[in-house]
Amino acid sequence: MRSTKMSESWFEQELGPFGPADLKPHSRTRFATDGSALLKVYVGIEPEGRRLREAATVERAALRGISVPTVLATGNGRAGSWTAFQVLDGTPCSIGTHKAMEEYISHVVAVSGRLHRPTAGTTPGSGWGVRRTTPVSSRRFLLDQFSPRCQWLPWWSVLDEALQSIDSHPVVHLHGDLKPEHLLVDNQRLHVVDWEASACGPAVLDYTDVVFHLVRDLLYEGVPPGRIPADLVTRLPCNGPVLAWRLLLWLDRRRTQDIDLVTTHDVHRLAAEEQAASAYRLLAQAIVFLRAAGVPR
Repeated sequence: MRSTKMSESWFEQELGPFGPADLKPHSRTRFATDGSALLKVYVGIEPEGRRLREAATVERAALRGISVPTVLATGNGRAGSWTAFQVLDGTPCSIGTHKAMEEYISHVVAVSGRLHRPTAGTTPGSGWGVRRTTPVSSRRFLLDQFSPRCQWLPWWSVLDEALQSIDSHPVVHLHGDLKPEHLLVDNQRLHVVDWEASACGPAVLDYTDVVFHLVRDLLYEGVPPGRIPADLVTRLPCNGPVLAWRLLLWLDRRRTQDIDLVTTHDVHRLAAEEQAASAYRLLAQAIVFLRAAGVPR
């Protein structure tokens, strides 16, 4: 892997030419016109930290037998924080049918089997690297991801107390953003991409991401709550407190006013639910309400 501070013209000369940029909330991506490389420029939340985290994690994930994109080069220059990846063949997983969702959940379980193996000395936090400061608890790691204003909102103490239960969970390596578009299927091979949110923490965090994205995306695509396949999502271990945290984190990273739509009662109900199926139903109810209130996906 090469690291450089060259300008964006270097990308064009060495790896390009590249097509137009695809703008996403936290990145700008461009594909080489020959389809061989992908250039990602990190923007928004902690761009340099995300660059370093992703470049380091994909190499370590490969050592666990997970197929990941090769880092061709990475650096921080006039173009910003960036990484160039080799493009992998494959089609993103789908949730368009019950069978597709079943295959997707099976792929998640397969990846998790390689990913969530406990490692001695692993402590909660972003990335897979060794912590150079005093380790925090899993609960503190989750709460620290909110913007500072959230700690003054009425539900904060409820969530804080509910999340104490995860401090007893084993700490493992996490992808940090598992969803269908980050799992690419190439015949019988599965590739895993987009590791910039990689972290260490309880395995339930990865499973919660899968469940949250599945429920939210189906509802935003107009699927009635009663048709969300509870038989599939209950295959993944999850709990009310972490579902509540994930719902609130989503809102915190949208428009400033969106998080005010959730009440302390809403957070308490979801965080206190011990039955997985009931927790998923409460999550679906909350998302239906938020969608009707105009919250963007």
